[in-house]
Amino acid sequence: MKTPHESVESTLPRTETAHQSPSAMLSTVDRLARPGVPTLDAILGHPFRVLDDGFIRLLDYMGNDAAVVQAARISYGTGTKRVHEDKNLIRYLMRHSHTTPFEMCEIKFHVRVPMDTWRQWIRHRTANVNEYSTRYSLAIDAAQRTAPDQWRTQSSVNRQGSGDRIPEPTGQALSSAEQNIQKKMRQVYQDRISAGVAREQARKDLPLSTYTEAYWKIDLHNLLHFLRLRMDEHAQNEIRSYATVIGTEIMPKWVPIIWEAFLDYQIDAIQLSRTELDIVHALIANDPQRATAIAAQRNLLKRRSDGNLTRNRERTELDVKLRLLGLTPPWCQ
Repeated sequence: MKTPHESVESTLPRTETAHQSPSAMLSTVDRLARPGVPTLDAILGHPFRVLDDGFIRLLDYMGNDAAVVQAARISYGTGTKRVHEDKNLIRYLMRHSHTTPFEMCEIKFHVRVPMDTWRQWIRHRTANVNEYSTRYSLAIDAAQRTAPDQWRTQSSVNRQGSGDRIPEPTGQALSSAEQNIQKKMRQVYQDRISAGVAREQARKDLPLSTYTEAYWKIDLHNLLHFLRLRMDEHAQNEIRSYATVIGTEIMPKWVPIIWEAFLDYQIDAIQLSRTELDIVHALIANDPQRATAIAAQRNLLKRRSDGNLTRNRERTELDVKLRLLGLTPPWCQ
């Protein structure tokens, strides 16, 4: 691993560094200014409302598009500064999953989020977190409420996902019951506090809908991974709402070139497995029988006793990809 002095030397011509003292070498190094993003500075501290009483706001950031380019080019050594244009280099890095340069940028948020949503959020462990403590402070007197038209059924095809909306008349009753239990549990909590119960114990029956707050600092590479998962249409709606705010209000302002490449190569792209590619080739060659045979061979077309296809999530995802490519799955005709 290079020491700091060796990193400096690698940016200078060898003929100069061989005969110069460390102090002379340092005097020849250009002084760098901290990269700034005026459009991002303009929204520092501004809270973007999420859900009914949550928010997310930007506290600080380090780096920008140019910082990623700078980090990538130091790997090349002297004389390669103009080998690629910045945009082409960034797109190359994104396209080929060269992730280290993206780790050179960091961003810090202040979030107010329901505890059940925060449980999903904190699963992204590659971040620095400091959360509001209900051992030291009183629990935040707010809980996320569900509007009568926002209750969702359990998905019939995804054990951890949601399905259609529940009819609003039923939702009215559910929302009323939700409000009553939140109010009751908050009163129980306040009664315990008033009786002198320790805060760490008084909190134990607070509902997961109670809001918490945290500082969340993460590098750009891991933030993009978070957004790829949590902006996806299959992500839970509540955490997706926070991810969408980051993706629409902050990322295009902070790293517009990187964000464009991320959308092109990850969010709006299609990844094909070997099996899927074989089926695509067969359909392009106008050979639906071969495509069907390949799918059957790879156990995608199992049938029930009544002759209908059994449910298969991999095949369902393949059907979506084929239609995006303008192809019709032959087993759906």
